[in-house]
Amino acid sequence: MLAVLGTSVLVVGAEHGRRLPVAVALVLVQVCVLRWQARAPVAVLAANAATGLAVWALLPAVSLTGALLAAQVALCVLSAIRPRRVSLWALAAMCLPAPPAFGAGGPAGLAVYLLTVVLAWTAGQWRRAQRARARAEARRAVAEERARIAREVHDVVAHTLSVMVIQAGAADDVFTERPDQARQALRAIETGARSALGELRLLLRAFRPDAEETGAGAGAGEQREPGPSLARLDELADTVRATGLTVQVHREGATDGLPAAVDLAAYRIVQEALTNTLRHAAGADEVSVRVTVEGEYVKIGVVDNGRTRQGGSAMAGAGRGLVGMKERARLVGGSLRAGPLPGGGFEVAAQLPVEDAS
Repeated sequence: MLAVLGTSVLVVGAEHGRRLPVAVALVLVQVCVLRWQARAPVAVLAANAATGLAVWALLPAVSLTGALLAAQVALCVLSAIRPRRVSLWALAAMCLPAPPAFGAGGPAGLAVYLLTVVLAWTAGQWRRAQRARARAEARRAVAEERARIAREVHDVVAHTLSVMVIQAGAADDVFTERPDQARQALRAIETGARSALGELRLLLRAFRPDAEETGAGAGAGEQREPGPSLARLDELADTVRATGLTVQVHREGATDGLPAAVDLAAYRIVQEALTNTLRHAAGADEVSVRVTVEGEYVKIGVVDNGRTRQGGSAMAGAGRGLVGMKERARLVGGSLRAGPLPGGGFEVAAQLPVEDAS
């Protein structure tokens, strides 16, 4: 900008010996005050507009558009960082010299001046919108990450705590009369707690910022448990069976070649469905889990024989868990439906595509 405006002033001012030093000084002031345009854009715009008009008054041969070049830069910055209403007032103020522009350059001079002013303001608005989109994307990414962490923690903790509460109640009921059974329940609580701690360690390790860099070397002497997957479905069923609930597991097709995202989503859906049965299915004593790998889909069905409550579904109160299951299915491109069956009981049915997630 200094080169463009300074060169034009020097060329035009060569014929005005006394005015040239003053005009050059004003140009230098214009350039120097741009240093504060981010801190005080309104003041910088006013200073550059005033000095620009002074340059044009000293050297009328310099176009008004060129004399106000620094003011147009300041308008662009102001438009980008200040509220729209403020920038619109600044745009209107920059349009006030339009009559002198018309008088000096005719219709063409007026058109060029107004076009450059509007373009400067528009460029600032474009930059402002770009920054707003970046902030919105960052907020959305943070919200999605928080939701993902919440889902994982909920799935790990809710299931284990539900089993532990039932086991603790059973141990308390038989503590005096059948101490061996009470000890068995306490051992089941200990096993479930250790399993949950192992999953939480894996979860926290995955959420560390340096997880990828230290994943291979962290915990060199530590034996890691395998992550949640359909390969551990029998272990999951055993923890529920320990509460006295009969769990039947049926598999059709190979599940060992599934994409990791689908494998995890399927496991968590089954886990949450079993947790909801334990917590909300009134009178349920049997649940059937069916996992079928068929073509390009993994189909999951979890059905219990609980009673439907009067005035609501059999799973009233399980809203957050159902929302989490539907969200997990959606994230891998699948679908999930859940609701009471006509003959009693509650069904969770999900269909997850294999190809979309891979």
